[in-house]
Amino acid sequence: MITLDLDKYTYHLPDERIARFPVEPRDVSKLLVYKDSLISEDRFYNLAAHLPKESFLVFNNTKVIPARLYFQKESGALIEIFLLNPVAPSTVISQVMETRDTCTWACMIGNKKRLKGRLTGKYSVHTKDDLELVAELVDNEKNYVQFTWNNPELTFAEIVRFFGQIPLPPYLKRETEEKDYDTYQTVYSKNDGAVAAPTAGLHFTEKVLFDLVTNDIEYDFITLHVGAGTFQPIKVQNVVEHQMHSEQIVFEKDFIKKLLANRAFVIPVGTTSMRSLESLYWFGVKLLEGNETFFIEKLFPYQWQNEVSIEASLQAVLNYMDLKNIEQLIGETEIFIFPGYQFRICKGIITNFHQPDSTLILLVAALVGDNWRTIYDFALENNFRFLSYGDSSLLIP
Repeated sequence: MITLDLDKYTYHLPDERIARFPVEPRDVSKLLVYKDSLISEDRFYNLAAHLPKESFLVFNNTKVIPARLYFQKESGALIEIFLLNPVAPSTVISQVMETRDTCTWACMIGNKKRLKGRLTGKYSVHTKDDLELVAELVDNEKNYVQFTWNNPELTFAEIVRFFGQIPLPPYLKRETEEKDYDTYQTVYSKNDGAVAAPTAGLHFTEKVLFDLVTNDIEYDFITLHVGAGTFQPIKVQNVVEHQMHSEQIVFEKDFIKKLLANRAFVIPVGTTSMRSLESLYWFGVKLLEGNETFFIEKLFPYQWQNEVSIEASLQAVLNYMDLKNIEQLIGETEIFIFPGYQFRICKGIITNFHQPDSTLILLVAALVGDNWRTIYDFALENNFRFLSYGDSSLLIP
């Protein structure tokens, strides 16, 4: 049984250091650079200058959906329904976002005891027939909610843009504002489905991306739809007992080919990209063992004894996709990266500064060792801004 003491991975974060709003423009945020065991400070717009020439950056192009829906009953009671993951007509998020009549999601429900029968939300779009969205609790135990709407020309993605709110992290302790619909998305966001932003990418601008190209730094995109569980604090003393949430990841065949060709120095942008890449490696390992199930269990990496090269793993995935004649790979991961984990694909990370007692602190500590505390002490002492709308770091152990 693996044991890891939570007390070793906490720190004091003063409330005033939590960034409630982003800086403008995005790329003037501060950048902490940890490289060759040395720490320095710069601005994010100079990122390219700090990256090794052979770097291959991997971005998460998920797009945050307005997942927080409010319905008001005739009695005045307000019911909040927070979308978590779809269960019908498919569990594939991209497919469900394109449905045009009905779909069912697992949800968190606020004021659930007041939810009886069907809820109807109305939205005026200044046409002859205003929009109506009906929500009905169809499984009380699992919190499954079925949604139907009265305009079959609109996809569910379009419906939630009318009715929903962007769900800001709870630690921001403020209501969503109009600007958040832009600032809480990356400039390269593409695929609807996340309920939280991959915040390491919020600092990138078109200019920073252009600078990567002019510095001959390759990059590409994967998709991990960030779930609400990303904000779940660890509440057990032995962190290994923490229940990890499962998230859906999507890889294109062309990306895997590109990754295989650029595997020497892979740097993920954000913890979601890191978890996706390491999960892809472990799926290749599973395939080599004859297991075609793309679900990476929380502790699977720690139970594996034999060493498999990155090349062998990725080639196994490509061979599998050739055999199945598919161009896109969809899987699930609940991989838990904590100190003791041996990274297979990732050589560093671009990431924000994370909450105490979080799985993300453990991931950083897994990468840089005990120096995570030195890095965070530097950030606190030098007025870096923390959490989702905060500053950034480039960590290369």
